[in-house]
Amino acid sequence: MSHCVHRNGSSSSQNMTHTSRREFLAAGGKALAASAVLPSILPGLYAAEDNTIQLALIGCGGRGTGAVANAMSAGGLVVEDKSGRQAEGGKGIGGPVKLVAMADLRQDRLDEKHAVLQDLLGDGVDVPKERRFRGFDAYKHAIDCLRPGDVALLTTHAAFRAVHLEYAVEKGVNVFMEKDFGADPGSIHRLIKAGEAAEKKNLKVACGLMCRHSSARQAMIQKIREGAIGDVMMIRAYRMDPGYFMPPFAKNENELLWQLSPGHPYQFLWSSGGIFIELMIHQIDECFWIKDSFPVSAHGVGGRFAGSTDASQNLDSYSIEYTFADGTKALVTGRYIPKCFSDFASFVHGTKCAAKFSGDTHAPDCWIYKDQHIDRANVAWRPEKEMVNPWQAEWDILLNAIRNDKPHNEVRRAALSNLGAIMGRAAVHMGRVITWDEMMASKFQFFAGVDSLTDSSPAPVQADAQGRYPAPKPGEWVEV
Repeated sequence: MSHCVHRNGSSSSQNMTHTSRREFLAAGGKALAASAVLPSILPGLYAAEDNTIQLALIGCGGRGTGAVANAMSAGGLVVEDKSGRQAEGGKGIGGPVKLVAMADLRQDRLDEKHAVLQDLLGDGVDVPKERRFRGFDAYKHAIDCLRPGDVALLTTHAAFRAVHLEYAVEKGVNVFMEKDFGADPGSIHRLIKAGEAAEKKNLKVACGLMCRHSSARQAMIQKIREGAIGDVMMIRAYRMDPGYFMPPFAKNENELLWQLSPGHPYQFLWSSGGIFIELMIHQIDECFWIKDSFPVSAHGVGGRFAGSTDASQNLDSYSIEYTFADGTKALVTGRYIPKCFSDFASFVHGTKCAAKFSGDTHAPDCWIYKDQHIDRANVAWRPEKEMVNPWQAEWDILLNAIRNDKPHNEVRRAALSNLGAIMGRAAVHMGRVITWDEMMASKFQFFAGVDSLTDSSPAPVQADAQGRYPAPKPGEWVEV
């Protein structure tokens, strides 16, 4: 499968897209006849006598439709991209998978993505108009179409993740949920509580930090644990690209729905947590994985370049220093400014040598160098080539856990990594050191009324007379 760019150089948020190998599957193509599927091993542990696991898609953006394709591939359907190449992975884990319900805020996106998935997946899609639901309460109707043992795909924006997870757990269905998982400390703690409820019900919950399922990174982690690079002293992570700027709100539309229209949610802290967490959460999670711990504190700086016309709540530069209990540092840098140097990589420095942990667009560039010089000609070790991409692997693991009743609940780890990302963002926005203890105690929320939103609700944050939104001012801003 081709290596897809997860970057957009557009200066307009309307054109902002986030593609990945997962989303590439949903861009077009067709489904061939289902390949031979394995017989059921434990048929009583999942829905339907015919061993079919049903899916409900909550949020019909690129991530959601791509995740459906990965689920189908894991279920045994052979999926081809536009060039006729088969998708990586897909083990046919014990029985078929079928999409039976969809939900979104926009009818046009429901219809468009249904057509795309129908073309791509054929008989794997069984979603007539009466099972395509629109509106803020559409997630309930879609989840109500499922049976115990089925899977709800929660792929809307972070503000809604805890609400949707709670309902899915209440209804006794398994969950796949995409990052980001929460916009603020309050929503993260709510998510953790829902994850604990899921565990008590023996529900399986997969979370979209797919790099954890990268075989190359897992091999690198093993080498680090074995002491191949010595003691880890410093980690560096970078995501720098041309930027995502938003024009002013024109005040001639429904402001709430405008903020949640494609491209815009990443420009608001209440809806997504902002662009920094959206782009950097994977690499921040990698930092915590490498250290096998969460940081005790964070501080950082950030801002906007002179003359910026961005009307969003985001800054365009973030530089954060995380400190771990042993004094080790992780340096995380995000910059989103046109015509500047671009970078997308993570590095580790040990007492023996350095290593590259992750490459452009989350490429599995896991290399140990002979010394501290970062140079491909200086590589001393590299892992075996990945045979299954991590977007696919996370679905293979989830369906295997469901069909064979294996424990699988990634909520707490994913939520705490998200909380660590929020800690770094807060250190920049507030202009002071933020501690892990503060984050664990905080119940701060940008907007507490997500559960009761309707099409006619006022937007949680309002534009000023020029159509611009309040951006963080260090020393005055509060988000913890």
